Amino acid sequence: MSNQNFRSILTGSFSTPCADNPTVAMIEAAYRHAGIDARYINCDVKAAHLKAAVRGAVAMEWAGFNCSLPHKVAVIEYLDELAEAARIIGAVNCVAIRDGRLVGNNTDGKGFLASLRDVVDPAGKKIFMLGAGGAARAIAVELGLAGAAHITVVNRDAAKAETIAALVRDNTGSDAAGCPWSGKACIPDDTDIVINATSVGLGDAQAMPEIDLDTLAKGQIVADVIPNPPMTRFLREARERGCTSLDGLGMLVNQGVIGVELWLGKTLDAGVMKQTLSDIFGASDAG
Repeated sequence: MSNQNFRSILTGSFSTPCADNPTVAMIEAAYRHAGIDARYINCDVKAAHLKAAVRGAVAMEWAGFNCSLPHKVAVIEYLDELAEAARIIGAVNCVAIRDGRLVGNNTDGKGFLASLRDVVDPAGKKIFMLGAGGAARAIAVELGLAGAAHITVVNRDAAKAETIAALVRDNTGSDAAGCPWSGKACIPDDTDIVINATSVGLGDAQAMPEIDLDTLAKGQIVADVIPNPPMTRFLREARERGCTSLDGLGMLVNQGVIGVELWLGKTLDAGVMKQTLSDIFGASDAG
């Protein structure tokens, strides 16, 4: 009996609401597949209880946790250290706990970057991005750190787009510009990569961001951050025009892989995670 170990490694997520977040299913499936005795516990943590939840994770010797809305900025004051990208972005969604020290990271943009690198290296590329929310901010910073030549951010509220562009210019070696998004967005001729970083299309297979599809060029890489449905209308339209599509499911899966690498130093099977999410989203589409 003495060599049996009944203690699981603990990881999880702090957010609210949390019931519709499928990350737990994806990561636990990959833990099982790898034969790792670990749990991922999906916790509903209200804003007022964030400090207590973080202290609890340390007290219970968790290996780390994700934090999602509304905690990505608030959690920073309870951490000991920030990784470079998280510091620039000003938001944390992944915390690793090492010897009681809390290190904050941001895997939103890293997950996208890992997905993109399967198709192309963004170094030296010209990028056109729709939207200026949290995902856009994280992705723009990671693309800047990865050596993109130029990033154009378009948004209805042009000031938000310019804030992200300035963040890229001030903290990375890349050039960037924020532009107003009025009417249908037109993609500049020399664009290599187009990214929809808005939530348009989430849970709606027919919705599409306002964009002039005729300005898409054959051979461009067109990416969407929406994981469900994975093949959004925007990506379907891009494919019909000879573009290479990149779905948000890959971004979500890669975030999970990167998070577990930060917590456990182990690389989980991305295929198992992707299949788990595909099964869940497939079921929810039908339902």
